[in-house]
Amino acid sequence: MILVLRALGVGDLATGVPALRALRAAYPDEELALVAPRWTAPLVDLIGGVDRLVEADGLGELAWSGPPPRLAVNLHGRGPQSHRMLAGARPRRLLAFANAEAGHHDGPAWYAEEHEIDRWCRLLAWYGVPADRTDLALRRPAPGRLPTGVSIVHPGAKAAQRRWPPARFARVARALTARGHRVVVTGSPGERSIAEQVRVLAGLPARAVLAGETDLGELAALVAHARLVVGGDTGIGHLATAYATPSVLLFGPVPPAQWGPPPDRPWHQALWVGPRAPADAEAVHPALAALDVPAVLAAVDRVEQGATVRRTPLVTGR
Repeated sequence: MILVLRALGVGDLATGVPALRALRAAYPDEELALVAPRWTAPLVDLIGGVDRLVEADGLGELAWSGPPPRLAVNLHGRGPQSHRMLAGARPRRLLAFANAEAGHHDGPAWYAEEHEIDRWCRLLAWYGVPADRTDLALRRPAPGRLPTGVSIVHPGAKAAQRRWPPARFARVARALTARGHRVVVTGSPGERSIAEQVRVLAGLPARAVLAGETDLGELAALVAHARLVVGGDTGIGHLATAYATPSVLLFGPVPPAQWGPPPDRPWHQALWVGPRAPADAEAVHPALAALDVPAVLAAVDRVEQGATVRRTPLVTGR
């Protein structure tokens, strides 16, 4: 049994895909159990190779009643809380970053400025498990009831500092519509009011708002069969990367060097004006506020040109 902790959100899980696949390849005959929130199950299915989902929403005591796993792997953080959470399962060995406070002196040092994908690949490499940081593709689901070929505008994000103003998203949506794009606005149930605001300002029909109407698996299907994604530094951008769907992603508090798409893929553009002094936690981050609509539309032009050389990755059912 290999027990892996990654009890975080969509982007976190997507950036952990190369590490999860590396563990599957290194231990093909072992059961691979992932500790993650239950609502991520549709995305876990699209990764492939995970045998069991152990429900956990964040850190805390792990509800583990099975035998001690052969390995516990901390793909969640640097510890000590995450280390101790896995230690509660009494694994024979823990693969994790070194953390003296948690009593774990094995493992590499933590680098705060590292890209999230590289962080977990480096951790496993330290323990002799090679990982391919480009192995980001997810299995492509059928679109089902959802439209295909749409351009997705995603104005929401968990943190206020990562939310570009809705009025600017609306101007982008209006410009895309004028160019012949069929625009839809996505988001969580709690972001429906923002999506409606964008729709009204952009002059879109009521049916254009899909916020709150898709679960995670349906959102992945929508992105997989989309023409374009425009959004902030949030989970939908990682889905666009996974499906090689052209995307324009707007960054503010955190640089794309830590959370952005691979820079060698011209069909993805990560916009960032550079570091800025932090603002109020409830206000748009100054680096994000500095991005204007013309810059976003120019990036759309670049990704559409880059899409002509795009090669859709081959995804197996691992």
